[in-house]
Amino acid sequence: MSSSDSYYIELFSNIILYVYRYGNPVIFILGNVGNSLSAFVLFKKAWRKNVCVLYFKFCLLLSSGYLNSVILGNIFTNGFNINLQNSNTLLCKLFFYTSFVISTLLPTVLVLASIDRLLISSQNVDTRLYSSKRLAYFSISISTIFWISLNIHILIKVNIQVINSSIFICYYDRSKLYADFIAYSTTIFTCVFCVLILILSILSFKNVRRIRAIPRRQRNQIRTMTKKDFQLLRCLFVHDIVYIIASIFPSAYSIYAVANGGHMPTLLGQAIDDFFKSLSTFCYFTFFSSSFFIFLGVSNAFRHELQRMVYKLSGQHLLPSREEEDNGQKNIPRNNVEVNVIDASAVVPSALIIK
Repeated sequence: MSSSDSYYIELFSNIILYVYRYGNPVIFILGNVGNSLSAFVLFKKAWRKNVCVLYFKFCLLLSSGYLNSVILGNIFTNGFNINLQNSNTLLCKLFFYTSFVISTLLPTVLVLASIDRLLISSQNVDTRLYSSKRLAYFSISISTIFWISLNIHILIKVNIQVINSSIFICYYDRSKLYADFIAYSTTIFTCVFCVLILILSILSFKNVRRIRAIPRRQRNQIRTMTKKDFQLLRCLFVHDIVYIIASIFPSAYSIYAVANGGHMPTLLGQAIDDFFKSLSTFCYFTFFSSSFFIFLGVSNAFRHELQRMVYKLSGQHLLPSREEEDNGQKNIPRNNVEVNVIDASAVVPSALIIK
């Protein structure tokens, strides 16, 4: 091995170490703090009535679970060489099982939320009535049971693998057939999720464009979305885009790894493979800490509610927003059918690898 190869091998190894030792802790801290702040806002009475908020709260729960299990485990394992799961069979199985369940359940919830926004953005009153908390609870429950059951094989096939007398690694069954099954299944699931999310987002966007095309004189006669619903729709668009981008890299690496599974790489080639694997995993991890920043950047109502919380903690009073004043003056009841008219001019239309 040449000296240049040794240099690059050491360089890639150091980058991987720094990513897991310093990059992942940043994701872990920002994600937990951001999810907590988002939960405080979304659990307010003014937000609880909205069906989409229910989906977002469940997404926050899943993201926090992933942050405090999979990402925290990767920090210890790859950043500080503390391999707790390599010495405990139960911890080993739960580590992988949790990662697979959340990695499939969370995009499923995004799909369900996209369906809800498609329903609520329809001009048909009967269609909008299908957007209800009862349907949301039912859909989330069925999805959770489905993915918990479908991923049971992880608890069977994942174990502490004996490499030699002194090396033990928590990983899948060493069968190539099972490794290919994992790679193909996760990639297929991710592609299906991304396609569904894109289709639903485009259809919702078209519904909003139809609302915009209606003359202003006739808009007051149409029962449609509130401004807060419109902001939640935009938040969902951004969540969908971030998920698709974050999932592209690990999916591409999984396909590459399966295609080159029969080749024995050189030491430099292995170092490059590990580098791109770690980089794609890091990109995927960023999705689980993005919700707060999406809400903060996209939703005026969320920012105002967050400001109100800060002012309240400091003993000051924040004036109500223009939207709240309008709602207070109208004081119109809502029963799953939205009653305000939105301005749709700001709409912008719009995986998995676990180390």
